[in-house]
Amino acid sequence: MKLLEKIRDDVVACARCPRLVACRERAAANPPARFLESEYWARPVPGFGDGRASLVVVGLAPAAHGANRTGRMFTGDRSGDWLCRGLHRAGFADRSDSVSRDDGLRLTDCYVTAVVRCAPPFNRPTPIERDACAEFLERELRALTHTRAILALGSFAWDGVLRVLRSMGEPVSPKPKFSHGAEVVVGRRVLVGSYHPSQQNTFTRRLTEAMFDDAISLAARCARAG
Repeated sequence: MKLLEKIRDDVVACARCPRLVACRERAAANPPARFLESEYWARPVPGFGDGRASLVVVGLAPAAHGANRTGRMFTGDRSGDWLCRGLHRAGFADRSDSVSRDDGLRLTDCYVTAVVRCAPPFNRPTPIERDACAEFLERELRALTHTRAILALGSFAWDGVLRVLRSMGEPVSPKPKFSHGAEVVVGRRVLVGSYHPSQQNTFTRRLTEAMFDDAISLAARCARAG
């Protein structure tokens, strides 16, 4: 746990990417009407959850008015609502909503993080920004020694996880292709793919809650196997 606390402190203190620093601060300075009274976190967002997690969930990056506001991954926006409900149904979360970093939510056997730690313009980090953040995900995966499965939310997270695992010396060649429900063994872990629970996917029903539950259940079976 001390390793994860050190990683958390290093994430929060990071200011490597000027474009991302400007974006996260601009979002905090210009909130939508529904968040005018909110005090924004407006710093890089660390991962959170169980330090003995067998399942790690990896997203793209904090949302400008979600985790960038609340200071906790997948908290305070619709994507977070979807993820928290899914994790609750699968037995990883003790409640079905994720509202604020002090709402009492506890994850059991699960850790939630992202490839990039600051809210990027239009949810599109550059390759340089992605690579600048890769160190943090690698350090988390090294510290989470009980992890058996990684659930990647979207192709960006899938590719980011594979890049990090490759840098850790894991066999990832040829590169596995992302798809919803994809499952591939990489070293001692199983990587599972799911469409990201973004509004773009959920409002168009490219991703339904049943589909999301199936992906989480698959990742849970892989995490709990053995």
